[in-house]
Amino acid sequence: MRFSGKSAMFAFGLLVSTVLPAMAEPVTVKDVTGREVKIEVPVKHVILGEGRQIYFLAALDKENPFQHVVGWRDDLPKADPESYAAYLAKYPDIAKLPTFGGMKDGTFDIEQAVSLKPDVILMNVDAKTATEEAGYIEKLGKVGIPLVYVDFREKPMENTEPSMRIMGTLMGKEQVAEDFITFRADAIRQVTDVLEKNKPAKPVVFVERAGGYSDDCCMSFGNENFGKMVELAGGTNMAKDIIPGTFGTVNPEQIIASNPDQVIVTGGMWEGYVPGGNWVGVGYGADLKEAHRKLENLTKRPAFTGIKAVADGNVHAIWHQFYNNPYQFVAIQQIAKWLHPDLFKELQPEATFKELHTRFLPLDYKPGYFVSLKGE
Repeated sequence: MRFSGKSAMFAFGLLVSTVLPAMAEPVTVKDVTGREVKIEVPVKHVILGEGRQIYFLAALDKENPFQHVVGWRDDLPKADPESYAAYLAKYPDIAKLPTFGGMKDGTFDIEQAVSLKPDVILMNVDAKTATEEAGYIEKLGKVGIPLVYVDFREKPMENTEPSMRIMGTLMGKEQVAEDFITFRADAIRQVTDVLEKNKPAKPVVFVERAGGYSDDCCMSFGNENFGKMVELAGGTNMAKDIIPGTFGTVNPEQIIASNPDQVIVTGGMWEGYVPGGNWVGVGYGADLKEAHRKLENLTKRPAFTGIKAVADGNVHAIWHQFYNNPYQFVAIQQIAKWLHPDLFKELQPEATFKELHTRFLPLDYKPGYFVSLKGE
């Protein structure tokens, strides 16, 4: 068959469009601070301002979430060594990725970042003040490198969905982002719909942030992050009227006076930060027998003397990193099951987390994220 000139050009164009990947095109992205940033998407080279941003990048790219990462902050191996080890085993080249310090502690190397020629730098919103004070946005702008803020920690229940959509746009994974958001919303509704229908009494819950990490007592959450998760799970966050922001502390006397019905301690394997510490080592593939022992040990501190939660055995530990990734819906399900065991007999947070791994994440699921003195 012979083509005319116009037909041949059309056929060639069609062939090229089906063989070559789509060219990057400029779009304007509004980040979680409301800044409008022009970026050519999909991006091919990205710097992660925090290593734990891989949690959500992984949910968007099941095959290889590191394929476009040219540098990242150095926090993941210490903050979550088990997950880092699992990713390293599957993607050994990540050991060669350039690493950075943090914006807030002043160890971010902007010259190194520029030399890696990223298409975008992703930064957590809690680094915004430090970033602005150092003039990094202007400095990066002069060399054509955009910076985008996302948030999974300061106001995660408000900013997780927009942050995932931003990431989906940047990586050219818009549909995967929407599928994840739907999965997350459905998992949360499995809790909130039941609570709305039954309207159970709300137990008072004290959430201790990183219990045993230091000898001080006690870090907790205000009306966001784990504090908000407790409320969504059908509890009353003890510290919501004590701590004005997302993070803060309460003193031992306040805990004793409040006499909480339930205590939830966040924990992780923090040997890299506090060797031999009293932290509860829950997380990816954790030793739950050892975690149970360390959790029980924490109840012997003065702040927990005589409180109802300890007397009834309603003391639990949960993976700390749920506070800093888009998988918080698993934590909400587990907390609901602890607070209202009869109401949520059929709810299976472990199965939800397994399904998340099967559908979205590159790692095989391993249990170890929750432990309770009641031993369920």
